[in-house]
Amino acid sequence: MIKAENIKKSFGTLEVLKGINLEIPQGKVYSIVGASGAGKTTLLQILGTLGKPDSGEIYFHNKKISAFSENELSAFRNKEIGFVFQFHHLLPEFTALENVCIPAFIARVPKPEAEKKALSLLGYLGLTDRIQHKPSELSGGEKQRVAVARALVNNPSVVLADEPSGNLDSANRDDLHDLLFKLRDDFGQTFIIVTHDDNFAERSDKIIHIRDGIIV
Repeated sequence: MIKAENIKKSFGTLEVLKGINLEIPQGKVYSIVGASGAGKTTLLQILGTLGKPDSGEIYFHNKKISAFSENELSAFRNKEIGFVFQFHHLLPEFTALENVCIPAFIARVPKPEAEKKALSLLGYLGLTDRIQHKPSELSGGEKQRVAVARALVNNPSVVLADEPSGNLDSANRDDLHDLLFKLRDDFGQTFIIVTHDDNFAERSDKIIHIRDGIIV
């Protein structure tokens, strides 16, 4: 589903990625692990089309990402890729339901359809009684589940997550990890996750070890 060919990336004189080759199939959970500064987040950003490599190619469903215009890439990213970060990045002035709907509205999904999908996801994630609550009224675990629902609202091909449980206590961390595997099992959802959590990585379908900008 996703293929990276000889991805290289530098920042000034610092060579961060030194030729990454990677294939990720549909319906799997892949963990990216490595020491700080190894290039994990840079790789995730490039896979998510948020950053561009200096050289090499990214393919989604055999489509070459570098061939897209900026407008095409924005539309593609909104539809095909969901993002979950360590900090939930929910908009504080909007309710849980409204936050989940935002990517659908950007994709010009009609409001009734977007809200129906968002309500279904929030219900699946056990948040039916929290849909009208704003982020300040939600626990850390609830906020991150809202962020997961937001990532899923456009039925993306893949969800990319950068330390999604890094800001949670142990109970909420374990609940979130269980949820991600349940989404894989129930919906065939693909996840690529940067993590320092060894227990989560060991449960994933494959671990990608990065050291000094290469896969080892």
